[in-house]
Amino acid sequence: MSAVNSRIHVATTDQPLDAAAALEFCSSPGHGAVDLFIGRVRDINQGKSVLGVSYDLHETLCRNVFQELAEETAARWGAEIRLWLAHRHGRLGVGDASVIAAASSRHRDEAFRACRQLVEEMKHRAPIWKQEHYTDGDSEWVQGHALCSHG
Repeated sequence: MSAVNSRIHVATTDQPLDAAAALEFCSSPGHGAVDLFIGRVRDINQGKSVLGVSYDLHETLCRNVFQELAEETAARWGAEIRLWLAHRHGRLGVGDASVIAAASSRHRDEAFRACRQLVEEMKHRAPIWKQEHYTDGDSEWVQGHALCSHG
């Protein structure tokens, strides 16, 4: 599912993410900088060999949170900024892209900071849960989401 306006694109999907689409969306003749972040599934986490991960999310709530984050980011870094935020859900293998965030602006500093703001706020506020699957057959839900209490 996605929501798009002329300068903000947010989406959740069970399909592979498209970095080229993010770059194309964020490209603008007046923008001298595009910052692109791709989060990928890594093969080792906290000393355990990872086979893959499963992401679970609430699509409507997640998309609404993404839109809110993007609007806050645009308000902070300028009306002309363009933003892309997309996250996969379902089962992903090592090396698969799980999230793509992109920001473009007239100057590099705004693009860097806006992209980082999108990623950091998404990690803290979006209703997304990650379960890691290990090569030894075990699996574990990763702690740390703001909506969960891990006392």
